[in-house]
Amino acid sequence: MRSLDNPLILREIIMDHYENPRNHGIKDDPAYIKTNMNSETCIDNIDVEAKFNGDVIDDVRFDGEACAISTASTSIMTELVKGKTTEEARDLMKNYMNMIFEKDYDEDKLEEAIAFKNTHKQANRIKCATIGWNALEKLLEEHEKEGK
Repeated sequence: MRSLDNPLILREIIMDHYENPRNHGIKDDPAYIKTNMNSETCIDNIDVEAKFNGDVIDDVRFDGEACAISTASTSIMTELVKGKTTEEARDLMKNYMNMIFEKDYDEDKLEEAIAFKNTHKQANRIKCATIGWNALEKLLEEHEKEGK
């Protein structure tokens, strides 16, 4: 059995990012673009911020109150997109969303985000698994609109 097919390994990845989230804590620096995402149906209420250098995501961070799935998926997302161009980040987001919604995707690009490949089996968790990624989409749109 491949390790990515082992539910215990996938759970370990999620729990590691929940208990030790990466890029956690907001800088509140004017060089960052910030957005808030929340869910009407659960506890999730997070701020996500990103700093860009031209077309490259220099830094991306988050904070707030969120469940294990939201925290872990956002933590993994921040690691995956930091240092990437906006085009590379959009490609990652497309692959991630395709995975979540059971469409074709490249699992090699998703690295640890592959831990959420079975989210579609629990429809009530889709919003949790995508909240940080949707925040990044908003930040990319804002960045492009501002032409920074």
